[in-house]
Amino acid sequence: MLIRYKKSCEKIAMGLLSFMPFEKDLKRLKQTMKDYEENQSSHLYLWKKGEDFIGLIGIKVNETSYTVRHISVMPSYRGEGIGQTMLEKVQELMHPLKMEATEETSSFIEAFKERRKSYR
Repeated sequence: MLIRYKKSCEKIAMGLLSFMPFEKDLKRLKQTMKDYEENQSSHLYLWKKGEDFIGLIGIKVNETSYTVRHISVMPSYRGEGIGQTMLEKVQELMHPLKMEATEETSSFIEAFKERRKSYR
């Protein structure tokens, strides 16, 4: 289940974000969290399975599109399609805006788009 980030989940979100290659530095990680908390165009969502938060997706919205800035799944849950499911749910929330990627998320987003094309 996709849940909008709340300050009470800050440590969980930081832990999930730290799996992203460019978010390993604590100073940068804190700045990223500050951006999600203070910037109205930045949205952070957590993925909850049962009682546990196991994934995270962060986006930045503009007029015609949104950019997937972060996507992370706990290592023990990888390969189960959770990242793909998070992208689908965010796509539903952001419809009709176009999904874009950063350099960091582009390979995952492109794979997602290719899988979606093959199912049509």
